[in-house]
Amino acid sequence: MNPKDIQKLKTLDKNLIWHPFTQMKEYEREDPLIIEKGEGNYLIDIEGKKYLDGVSSLWVTVHGHRRAELDQAVKDQIDKIAHSTMLGLSNVPAVLLAEKLLNIAPKNLKKVFYSDSGSTAVEIALKIAFQYFRNQNPPNPPLLKGGEGGFLKKTKTKFVTLQNAYHGDTIGSVSVGGMDLFHSIYKPLLFDSYKIPSFDLEWAENLFREKHHEIAAVIVEPMIQAAAGMILQPAGFLRKLRELTRKYKILLIVDEVATGFGRTGKMFACEHEAIQPDLMCVAKGITGGYLPLAATLTTQEIYDGFYADYAELKTFFHGHTYTGNPLACAAALANLEIFEKERTMEHLQKKIHLLQECLIPFKTSPHVKELRQLGVMVGIELIKDKKKNLEYSLEERIGHRVVLAARKRGVVIRPLGAVIVLMPPLSISEEEIQKLTQGVLESIDEASSPSPQPSPSRGEGETRGIPSPLMGEGQGEGEI
Repeated sequence: MNPKDIQKLKTLDKNLIWHPFTQMKEYEREDPLIIEKGEGNYLIDIEGKKYLDGVSSLWVTVHGHRRAELDQAVKDQIDKIAHSTMLGLSNVPAVLLAEKLLNIAPKNLKKVFYSDSGSTAVEIALKIAFQYFRNQNPPNPPLLKGGEGGFLKKTKTKFVTLQNAYHGDTIGSVSVGGMDLFHSIYKPLLFDSYKIPSFDLEWAENLFREKHHEIAAVIVEPMIQAAAGMILQPAGFLRKLRELTRKYKILLIVDEVATGFGRTGKMFACEHEAIQPDLMCVAKGITGGYLPLAATLTTQEIYDGFYADYAELKTFFHGHTYTGNPLACAAALANLEIFEKERTMEHLQKKIHLLQECLIPFKTSPHVKELRQLGVMVGIELIKDKKKNLEYSLEERIGHRVVLAARKRGVVIRPLGAVIVLMPPLSISEEEIQKLTQGVLESIDEASSPSPQPSPSRGEGETRGIPSPLMGEGQGEGEI
């Protein structure tokens, strides 16, 4: 691309686009990174510079960019049909994908409801849980217009979530969130939910004992809270929570939007503690990072709670225009076929161990407060002064400074405040794991230095100083 076209794109980007989770006043001061192409585990910008995709393009890319099988699946499907509604109709890829999803999901899940994003998958789960209990206590006769719909006092309408929860950005999913930075401004729009503090099971059981008659469901990210900063749950927490919800007849919703499709070292995170939820939300990695698609999986029992003559008004009146989109479902089918053909989960275990080894130097860094890892999901919490336990202020934007330093080294990452997140594609090679961790550690050192040293230009550079399991100490330097 010639310099004139490059500059035009950068100008148009700043003038016309409002970027998500981005303060545009500050964005407009910087040189925008505009991606034109992808290749394997790399992104390529409009200037031809390559960047290792350290966060799977926001946690969605699984087998890499421009994967031949995924490309072909979309091309083949577009020769048939790009989209048709699922309101009263169906399509071939959606049917076949439902079968594949249920074959790999917890065995008690029997039905698939499609949507198009993680937030909508959660919104659907909340509405299903709410209406499931309402359907057990319908108004008599049914109300067709206005009013409160004849609610009985014992109808279960409340939800329970974890402290620091994040389940998406729609109003319902924000209502079961718990991140003040993102959510506090919208409080007047939200419904109230109960928050379990600090994975406190005793607190949870006391709540359930007292309020179970009004609680419809508990929603959790299983094993790790991703957007909260990769916060790990204590061993056994999820299993015990499942026991408590069964005891008090409360539904359990697991949000596997971020954790699903191999990110934690299991196909789904709830497998780590062998639990079976009542509803499960999946999105992000479902299509391998190709197209928007999500699904809410549920049990036969819950499905049967909506199964009635139309006049009873137990229908789940919810749907999205692109529900079960054939192109997206075709990509998802090809994505799952690659998992099977290449035994992705089996080969991933070695990479997870290697990533763990390459992260060891972070533990002794004076700039790292805590390192958290589950599978290929990593959170590196930064600190200004470890000896004094002095945290960075919001204004210092340490996470963003590390991101910019990493770009100079040819690595794309994304922070959560003062937590640097790594979540590479499952297809990342052993050499690329080394490059990713080396580049990020150097970037943390540079961004945390009172007088940052000059560093290479964007998209180029050398990385030094991290002993790697791939080569003995002192045997060489890796380039990014």
